[in-house]
Amino acid sequence: MKFSKILLAVASLTFMSCQQSGPKDFLLEKDQCDNCKMTIADITYATELITEKGRVYKFDDISCMTMYESAEAEKTANAKKYVIDASTGKFVELPKATLIKGGSIKSPMGGNTQAFASKEAAQKAAAKLGATLIN
Repeated sequence: MKFSKILLAVASLTFMSCQQSGPKDFLLEKDQCDNCKMTIADITYATELITEKGRVYKFDDISCMTMYESAEAEKTANAKKYVIDASTGKFVELPKATLIKGGSIKSPMGGNTQAFASKEAAQKAAAKLGATLIN
């Protein structure tokens, strides 16, 4: 009996240590934005915020993540923020991304911002979409 409890505890710790600590994949048409509560349908504009405690918050637009951070400043202090590279659909840490805004970009909540992992890709997209680099 005692051995089985120890074995269960070791198995639980092993499982927990194997969990991915970075951003979690989006379940499009199923995940809900933690700010506006709309269903996340377009990966191009999706973002994630992961708190120091490991809680993952998902958003359908960069502007929703920004609004959530303002409203929940204490909860989101020192959180890691991820955006989706519009070229590849993969996660990029927000501080490493180049953002473009405006032009013909139409995001779900009107933030009208896209993120790119490379500045060159962002410049090409900005020229094509009539957008402006914002960082």
